[in-house]
Amino acid sequence: MRILLFTGKGGVGKTTLAAATAARVAAGGDKVLVVSTDPAHSLSDALGVPLGPDPVQVPPGLHAAEIQTRDLVDRTWAELREHLRTMLLGAGVGELDAEELTFLPGVEDLLALAEVHRLAAGASWDTVIVDCGPTAETLRLLALPESLSGYLERLFPAHRRVVRGMLASVAGSANVQRWDATADALGRLAQQLTALREMLADAGTGVRLVLTPEAVVAAETRRTLTALALQRIRVDGLVANRLVPNPGAARGAAAAWMRTRRKEQEAVLDEVRSATELPVRTVEHRACEPVGADALLELGDELYGDTDPLAPGRDLPDMEVTGGGRALDSEYTLRIALPLHDDAELDLARIADDLAVTVDGRRRLIALPAVLQRCVVTSAVAGADGLTVAFRPDPDQWMR
Repeated sequence: MRILLFTGKGGVGKTTLAAATAARVAAGGDKVLVVSTDPAHSLSDALGVPLGPDPVQVPPGLHAAEIQTRDLVDRTWAELREHLRTMLLGAGVGELDAEELTFLPGVEDLLALAEVHRLAAGASWDTVIVDCGPTAETLRLLALPESLSGYLERLFPAHRRVVRGMLASVAGSANVQRWDATADALGRLAQQLTALREMLADAGTGVRLVLTPEAVVAAETRRTLTALALQRIRVDGLVANRLVPNPGAARGAAAAWMRTRRKEQEAVLDEVRSATELPVRTVEHRACEPVGADALLELGDELYGDTDPLAPGRDLPDMEVTGGGRALDSEYTLRIALPLHDDAELDLARIADDLAVTVDGRRRLIALPAVLQRCVVTSAVAGADGLTVAFRPDPDQWMR
């Protein structure tokens, strides 16, 4: 199964292009689901049909749905939240504190992603296309499964077994059944997070970044490419929307304005292309907004031409360890092929056996290979081709 996630700065036309891609793929014979996780849904407007949380067929082969996150929170999170609250109260946490501690920021995003996974797994789709929210929301959405999974593992190691034993000792044998229900709920959450992480890491999952040819939008796109690479999310390509049509040999003030604007846009696209090896597709600005399956299919044909709309992107950035030796003065190098833009704000920290890499305020914990876990960081160099970190054996751990 192929899963494509469309995102971009608000207002760049990602919904329209996601729907156009879905229409084009469905016209080629695939069974396609296009689903919106954007809190401000506009997929139904683009398709010209009313949509709800359950997929409905638009033209043959194309189905669409809009995920209602508020309903998911009321239905799904309420049960686990109550289990956690019960656990905290039993451990001696006050009523008000327990209420606050069980509020999870981003839970709506997490449940929306879980619903995408459920819909994708629930039918024999060839392709699932996701109209995500604006870039910042999407980055948070894609980071949640890993960050929450790490939090859960640290808070409740080994999940069911350890949690059940811990809770039973806190609550006493009379309440074991109640604590078992909490452990079961936490176990289900852990399994769900694992499934989401596997879905995002799958070779068939990719992101399409939509932008308009403007300097501010292009700058955000470069930062987004770095953030997605940091999270190990594949990017399949970029789509530049609303290019001013070339007026050709036409004369007059309007034609002169169009030529000037098009020249500015082309300069921005040249910068974008120089910053990435990904394909950059373009779509010209249309006089009429494409609404409905037929208009979207026409847009999809313009967008992809004779190329494959499902063509995969590049492989994930490599992580390579070089150097070695048994002596204390041995040197190791860890190279992370992370695309860094010129003004990237980079910070490194060592947290136990992980290397915490923070770029532009977004952090990822990178599990170090076993040999580097017994080393200390001596230097780091960042460049356009990635990050190179130097290590040397830690005398306190090297000979253990």
